[in-house]
Amino acid sequence: MTPTEKSAVAEKAKSSAGDEKSSGASHDAMANAIRALAMDAVQQANSGHPGMPMGTADMATVLFTRFLKIDPRNPDWPDRDRFVLSAGHGSMLLYALHYLLGYEDMTIEQIKNFRQLGSITAGHPEYGHAEGIE
Repeated sequence: MTPTEKSAVAEKAKSSAGDEKSSGASHDAMANAIRALAMDAVQQANSGHPGMPMGTADMATVLFTRFLKIDPRNPDWPDRDRFVLSAGHGSMLLYALHYLLGYEDMTIEQIKNFRQLGSITAGHPEYGHAEGIE
């Protein structure tokens, strides 16, 4: 898949994320976008673990778009659900989800800077570096 095709998949997934009535195609687009973002970010950083984000992309897509009560426009909403990622080395799953769901501070530039000094996308998620990560 070329970078242009990957961007198109990510944008399609991003536009359909959060739609509870999204079709199987939308689910597949989002899960595949998570996989592509994880592969690319880990490869670009020459460091990290793509396996967990790739293997859990389907589960995370269902969980974040159909079950969790979250609002990317209001990440500090007191009644939000919390997602515990105990396998911190799979952080690209969380970063890709936040990008696709529309968290304001999780831009494609932050994804491209995965594991780089000064980036909010550290190898293990850190409290206070990005919205929705606690």
